[in-house]
Amino acid sequence: MPIRQMKDSSEQHLVIKTHLQNTMNQSQKQPKTAQNGKGPPHQELQNSKPHNQTSPPTKNRGRRRGRGGRKSDQNDVFMRPSSRPCTVAHKPVNQVCDLVGSNANGAVGNGRSLCATEMGFPTSSKSLSFAPRPGYGQVGTKCIVKANHFFAELPDKDLNQYDVTITPEVASRTVNRAIMAELVRLYKESDLGMRLPAYDGRKSLYTAGELPFVWKEFKIKLVDELDGINGPKRVREYKVVIKFAARANMHHLGQFLAGKRADAPQEALQILDIVLRELSTKRYCPIGRSFFSPSIRTPQRLGDGLESWCGFYQSIRPTQMGLSLNIDMASAAFIEPLPVIEFVAQLLGKDVLSRTLSDSDRVKIKKALRGVKVEVTHRGTVRRKYRVSGLTSQPTRELVFPVDDNSTMKSVVEYFQEMYGFTIQHTHLPCLQVGNQKKANYLPMEACKIVEGQRYTKRLNERQITALLKVTCQRPRDRENDILQTVQQNAYDQDLYAKEFGIKISEKLASVEARILPAPWLKYHENGKEKDCLPQVGQWNMMNKKMINGMTVSRWACINFSRSVQESVARGFCNELAQMCQVSGMEFNPEPVIPIHNARPDQVEKALKHVYHSSMSKTKGKELELLLAILPDNNGSLYGDLKRICETDLGIISQCCLTKHVFKISKQYLANVSLKINVKEHCPSGCYQLPYTIS
Repeated sequence: MPIRQMKDSSEQHLVIKTHLQNTMNQSQKQPKTAQNGKGPPHQELQNSKPHNQTSPPTKNRGRRRGRGGRKSDQNDVFMRPSSRPCTVAHKPVNQVCDLVGSNANGAVGNGRSLCATEMGFPTSSKSLSFAPRPGYGQVGTKCIVKANHFFAELPDKDLNQYDVTITPEVASRTVNRAIMAELVRLYKESDLGMRLPAYDGRKSLYTAGELPFVWKEFKIKLVDELDGINGPKRVREYKVVIKFAARANMHHLGQFLAGKRADAPQEALQILDIVLRELSTKRYCPIGRSFFSPSIRTPQRLGDGLESWCGFYQSIRPTQMGLSLNIDMASAAFIEPLPVIEFVAQLLGKDVLSRTLSDSDRVKIKKALRGVKVEVTHRGTVRRKYRVSGLTSQPTRELVFPVDDNSTMKSVVEYFQEMYGFTIQHTHLPCLQVGNQKKANYLPMEACKIVEGQRYTKRLNERQITALLKVTCQRPRDRENDILQTVQQNAYDQDLYAKEFGIKISEKLASVEARILPAPWLKYHENGKEKDCLPQVGQWNMMNKKMINGMTVSRWACINFSRSVQESVARGFCNELAQMCQVSGMEFNPEPVIPIHNARPDQVEKALKHVYHSSMSKTKGKELELLLAILPDNNGSLYGDLKRICETDLGIISQCCLTKHVFKISKQYLANVSLKINVKEHCPSGCYQLPYTIS
């Protein structure tokens, strides 16, 4: 399963329906009713603002900055076993289970303009509507399956939204959350009226019930953890303005879940989602809609100083069975919290304590460590953190810097010995540059350790991708146990924010009725020994059968990316495959257009274009009909790169085969590959002979 970019915008999730009346169709005919529950808080304590400040001018109160929804995190590269919830059968399921599916778009409203004078949420422009169901199927054997949905009870409290403005403006959600956490700590029992608000990290604050003010300004002081190289840390002061914006209409959501309205109020769902994410955001490392922690499962090394962290995906979803919390397992690559010297040794794959680094080594280290946070280890319990900005071109023993205004120079080795009593052992290594690039600040590698919890956002190599794939691959039963354990660890029944907002989450997987559909008969060519076939346990083979419409492949080539496969072995495999295609009913030329081309995996684009142009030259402009590719068993991103180039750049049909199958040729494997090749050549291998219609 290739790694893919995970977005927050929309995902297809399983929405399941059992014995519910088909009320969705009726609801679409009903006119929209007026929103209920609108209106400002009944207590407008304008005089409660500190510092004798007055309310802002009313001429701008009807305008509001667009609430930023959660943007898709384009750099989130992490793995989930599936974008849909898993299903685990209570009884052996040998064939296809017919579940009722619906595309539940979970994207929050982005850029909606809400007015303070509206005093409520209008119908969302990005609301959801279930597609009308034509009826209910009856064919198949009924069974019960489990879905990774946990039903939730709607709160019976009024949910209010407040605008948050932080000055000076902060780009980091982490800093924003730290500011608001300090505000809640200082003013919860006084100005906030004992309310425990949920914060989205940007511009919106949500409460269960009203705050004792409509508009108020606070001053918050926060210590900058990454500031102050040698002196004391700087304390930054922020001005926080909280202003009432709207009240969420939970009645609308209740009507939608009951089937009385066809559009889902996305604003109400967004509030519930933020509330349930609040505690997990404090406990774990948030990435998009997922959370990661080394405590969920022991991290696994990926190589080159990286490790995989296990985590979970979480999202509140409206379903035809009610409101549910969808939870799924996920994995992502993080930088291993190692001493910097150990990280560099893993990165370069060699001993760095006794060898001088080359220029290429320095470039590789600088590229890997730039932007990474490190903490010093030479000052005892003082673990100040810094962000790496670069790497010195000189070794530590040659580095000097001015220590006063008279340009008195002192070496880094002398400075650390005199100031901290720390003797630098590996003076042949360069120093890390931290802080401001304009002012040189040096830290020896041996005095630094990488801070835990930093996600790796750069491209993974083949070995790392393969290792990450192994971590994410789970059997359904193991995945079910991990999901249940995650729900128990999160303890939603003890979640202070869930209690505050009146949200209750079940700890049991949703049980869903399903049907095991009977397998269809497959019809094959009349010239074969067997003319039809009924699959058993979802399996059948091509022995003694011929494709009903075998395609013709006259021009094909083979490219070998596996170093362990010799040319003679690759040639023998291609001959066997060509014979199987012929036996299966295809017209397949036994000879390739050009000899088998050997290539390196890191030069996939160059190799593919070489084979393409060489073949075009040999066939006088006629394009290849098929490209066979032999890949290493652990090929990382090679498979995805090859498919992308063939399908989007060159327009070639490709068929990949792993090295293990080339060495151990089996008739069943060759038959399966020939079946795939025939399908890719734009013709079905067999016709479905259905004695009934699958509903």
